[in-house]
Amino acid sequence: MARFLLVLDVDSTLIDEEAIDLLADEAGSRDAVATVTARAMAGELDFAQSLRERVATLAGLEAAAIPRAAARIHLTRGAESLVQGVHAAEGIVCAVSGGFHELVDPLAQHLGLDRHRANRLEMHAGRATGRTDGPVIDAAAKADTVREWAAEHSIPLTRTVVVGDGANDLDMMAIAGLAIAFDAKPLVRDSAHVSLPERDLSIVLGVLGLR
Repeated sequence: MARFLLVLDVDSTLIDEEAIDLLADEAGSRDAVATVTARAMAGELDFAQSLRERVATLAGLEAAAIPRAAARIHLTRGAESLVQGVHAAEGIVCAVSGGFHELVDPLAQHLGLDRHRANRLEMHAGRATGRTDGPVIDAAAKADTVREWAAEHSIPLTRTVVVGDGANDLDMMAIAGLAIAFDAKPLVRDSAHVSLPERDLSIVLGVLGLR
């Protein structure tokens, strides 16, 4: 049986970029996305609303543009070391994202993640419709996902570790045995058990006593 569960946020945590920005660059909608993001940060929109409005700017994006966006992703320093270290200690490593499966799937395969979950872009005739397909992965869904994966591996929530940086990580951080804020917003830092300002995920191994 696994000793513990580590769940990572993806955008600006597991990777250096924000997935929606990379896709918006391909769609020519970066400015429109930035406007929506600013409204969300000002509290005018919740995550689901902001996601819907940002994805709408991707309408017409060709499927062939998605691998180009994925190729511009940079794993955060220390990501591979963290995954390898946790697996060596008989832990489970998963990622849950408000981003998109189309970009997260290759990362998960490369890193050897045990589970991952994200939003999906709705596609029709080889182009994005400007909508998502399936349930929205928002803050509540992230927390539900942590509960699901913990139960799947018979791991109590007291032995779960969550690493995140944004407001939509707060719900899953609140139920974790250990919540780690990673290069995070002030609200997230204040809500976490541990705050790591340096962008090096291998430092998490030290927090867990694994190096």
